[in-house]
Amino acid sequence: MRFTSDQRLADGVREREFTLGDIPGLLWTPASAPEPAPLILLGHPGGLPRMYPRLLARAQGCVAQGFAAATIELPGGGERPASAAAEQARADLRRALAAGEPVADEVVDRLVLPLVEKAVPEWRAALDALLALPGVGGPAGYAGGVISIGVRLAVVEPRIVAALLFAGSFVPRAIVAEARRITIPLHVLLQWDDEGNDRQMALDLFDALGSAEKTLHANMGGHTGVPWFEGEAANRFFARHLKAGPPVTSADPGERTPPSQ
Repeated sequence: MRFTSDQRLADGVREREFTLGDIPGLLWTPASAPEPAPLILLGHPGGLPRMYPRLLARAQGCVAQGFAAATIELPGGGERPASAAAEQARADLRRALAAGEPVADEVVDRLVLPLVEKAVPEWRAALDALLALPGVGGPAGYAGGVISIGVRLAVVEPRIVAALLFAGSFVPRAIVAEARRITIPLHVLLQWDDEGNDRQMALDLFDALGSAEKTLHANMGGHTGVPWFEGEAANRFFARHLKAGPPVTSADPGERTPPSQ
């Protein structure tokens, strides 16, 4: 990990840009803290420059509650090389939606599964580097982004002990099957009128999630209309689960992607 910028923002937030190999990322921490801050990984649908204002607002809310927050660019997002196969799958998905046709499972698989296979190891590598930094500690949480990535991380990454998932992405059947293996606490947000996404698919995924503690917060409105108070609810969720356990600093050796994005 190499830091490329370091600045102090308002409200006691320190923001650092970094690169992890060729992957750009951002880290926000309390400007001063007596002990390492639990880490929340902030997922997003890709394109850090475009997503920055929303990510910053989420990060500021995390830091205000005593957490560190970090994110990395997704494969194919921002200035990272695009995937011709992913672009074709996205075009096929948009074509089906525009025609009012069902989106075929094979289209969803072509769009989402390769992204999950590449992105999840990158998030785990970022977690390795971030938890080794002074001022950043475990346990860790994951919040938002492509829900299929969140599901896979919740299954395979033991350092993530709680996750907030944004429902609404198209989800491959293989990921729904994986969801039954999740055991960590989950807080799921669903926009009831999310344009271009399948509400029933989101409800079916929630039903499949294997966690004994899972909560669904459904609100009226479109994709970007999540009410402000849901941020407070999310911070309370993470406070319950990230501030009670022992620090975790090493790995066990052993999706929202709306059609317009």
